[in-house]
This record gives sequence, C-alpha cells and structure tokens, in this order.
Amino acid sequence: MTQIEPSRYRARREQLWANLGGGVVVLPTAPEQTRNADSHYAYRFDSHFYYLTGFEEPEAILVMVSGSQGARHILFCREKHLEREIWDGFRYGPDKAKEVFGFDEAYAFESFTEKLPDLLKGHQQLVFPIGFDAAFDQQVLAIRSKLIPSVERTGEEVPHRIIDLLPEIAALRLLKDEAEVARLQRASDISASAHLRAMRFTRPGLFEYQVEAEILHEFVSNGARSPAYTSIVAGGANACVLHYITNQDVLKDGELLLIDAGCEYQGYAGDITRTFPVNGKFNPIQKDLYELVLASQYAALDKTKPGCGVRDGHFATLRVLSQGMLDLGLLKGTVDEVIEQETYKRFYMHGTGHWLGLDVHDCGRYKTGDQWTTLQPGMMVTVEPGIYIRPADDVPEAFWNIGIRIEDDVLITPEGHRILTHAAPKTVAEIESLMADR
Repeated sequence: MTQIEPSRYRARREQLWANLGGGVVVLPTAPEQTRNADSHYAYRFDSHFYYLTGFEEPEAILVMVSGSQGARHILFCREKHLEREIWDGFRYGPDKAKEVFGFDEAYAFESFTEKLPDLLKGHQQLVFPIGFDAAFDQQVLAIRSKLIPSVERTGEEVPHRIIDLLPEIAALRLLKDEAEVARLQRASDISASAHLRAMRFTRPGLFEYQVEAEILHEFVSNGARSPAYTSIVAGGANACVLHYITNQDVLKDGELLLIDAGCEYQGYAGDITRTFPVNGKFNPIQKDLYELVLASQYAALDKTKPGCGVRDGHFATLRVLSQGMLDLGLLKGTVDEVIEQETYKRFYMHGTGHWLGLDVHDCGRYKTGDQWTTLQPGMMVTVEPGIYIRPADDVPEAFWNIGIRIEDDVLITPEGHRILTHAAPKTVAEIESLMADR
C-alpha cells in the first residue's frame, strides 16, 4: 500500500488552522517509554501528531504559527547523527524531514525551547494539548510566563488565551478520508484472516497462548507488526472477564472460545471479536445464546447509518437481548422493566460499540449536552454486543461460564454502512462448517 501523500497531512493541518482561527499551535509526539532497565518498548507515535504530520520518529514537535502568507508549518525533530543511526537506525534530520513531509521550516528538537519565545510573540492565542504531558505543559507555560514582563514593556502581544488542542483534532479525526479507510480496510482484512487461522487451529487441549501465537503470526506475516491492543483469547469461564488478557489456560472440550483481537496496520486499528466452540460444534444452549447475540448485532446494524444517533444501535441491541434473556428464563418482568431497571446489566454490562481509527478506542465526542452524535458518512464504529453468564443460584447450571461477544468494524457510507470485517465468519453454520474442515 502506498504512503499517504504529504499534501494530505498538510491539508489536515490547514483545516485545523482554519478552525482555530490562528495563533500558535504546539503539538508534541509521544515520548519513548522504558520497559525495564535500559530496554524500551517498541516506539509508537502519538496518534494526533501522526494524523497531522505522517512523521513517525520520537522527539518531534509540530508548531504552526501565523505568518505573512498564512500559517507557517514548522517541525522540530532529531538531528542526523551517524553514531546513533549505527546503533538505532535511520533518522530523517530536519532538512530531509522538511523536504519529505512538506514543512515550511524544520529545526533540531533541542532548539525548541530556544525558538519558542519568538514564535509566541505577537499572538493572542496558544493552542496545545493540555494535560497530554505534565512536563511539557510546564515547559511551554513557563516559557510563556517568562515572556510576559518583557512584552508588557515593549507593547507586544503574548498569548493570553490558552485552548486545549485535543478536542479540536478529535473533531477532525472523527471523519475518515479515503486514505484512512483504505488502511482500516487492510487492518480489518488482516485481522479477519487471523481469526480464520485461529478457528482452524483451535482444538481441545491447546493453551490459549498457543492460539494467540497463531493470531500474532498472521498479523506480522501480513505486514502488521503489532496488535492494536492486547489480544483477548478467553476459553470457557475466562470469556466472562471482559478484558481477560492472561491467555494461559487450557482449552477444554465443550467450551466456547472468545477471541477479541485486531492488528495495527500503518497506524490504523482492526478490532474483531468472534466466539466459537473449541471442539467445532455448538451445543444447544450455546447455540441459543449465540444466535441471540447475533440477532442483537443485526438489530444494531440496522441503526448504524447516516442520520441515526451513535447510541441508537445500542438501544436496539438492549431490546433484543432483554427479550432473549426473558425468553431463556435468565430474567423476569417485561422488556421495558428490564431496560428501565437495568437488570440486563447482570449479563450485558458494556456498550455496543465505539469509534475506531488510529486508536482502537478512537477519539471523538459521543454526546454533546443531551444530544448523541449523529452518524455521518466517513465515521468508523464497532458493533459488539455480548452476553456473559457467571454461576449463580438463580441461573440454570447449563448457562454457567458462557461468554459470547460478536464484533465487527463498520464504516458509515452515504447509502448506509459497510462492514469491513465481513471475511471473519460469524453465523453458526459458517463457523461449524469452517471448523469441520480443519
């Protein structure tokens, strides 16, 4: 897949600039993180920073400031350093980064504190990610504070209005362009392939981590060097732990296996959950519960289209699941009572989806005041209902320790929606047929 053109990143910065109305914009990327001793975690850029720059190296800062011809786009990054490149690999350096990534100016990362005072002068507004990094906050605000006495004497402006940058970028990231959709589709395809591999591989007696290894193999062999989040491979009762990541138990005959796993491809996340029988065949209780969850997902998908609220799918899911819980004898009362009293939360305690993009739980507002965000073409959501039944005296033993979740990645389109993860089987017939051919 070709790289996104630098002009696209610049267009995003220009849109942000227009929305803000000028001033000084400052955005650092994520710092490197120590794992232990002198070992670092594999570096992963900040999503906001990458969205606006396409630049993947650590120790980098984006600055935008008003100039005579509009915004000046400035990058601070690491300098070329032969010895460090021998040890750690290639660096662009300011000159090459300016050329390749379409900046007006580029300087050494170490010169940021020296140059920022002059960049702040003459502007009323400073926009940066408040709370992103306490040390960075202190650094920027201290530089601003030191300017105040001198500019008061000279009559120059210094930013007196400070705005949080993060919500402004989040509003842009909520709508995906065609280049982002292409990467999300590739992440979905690789993730779906990994789930297919896991279904074909799974059998009683394996450890959960052995199935996880198959998933990671499929990710990496297709160019997705890391998962978008820690994979959940949860057999039997472990599937009733929503964020189970221990992945160390033996898979048993007659149990279900819930896998929630997605890769990160060129920065963008896949996020799929499938639940299937370890031995390849659903028993009657498992089948009834599974088809209930699948029916609730279809109800949610019917509400996943332009003009619907982002939570309309969740509300549709609740009605189907609540009726199913009543029909199966798990709850008592009426559907309206179950929903009003929230007794369904005993067996279904999470939402039915979230935004998806550069982050698996992507940024963007779900609600403003009393109004849920309206779905628009270009938005990406997951749709992921589930049911989780722990042992209890008032629950028939046949239902105990069954956890089921079904999750797909869905793009809102002008016509309705498109499921990016359709390649991962999810009907009972599809799953049993695939596993019968192992």
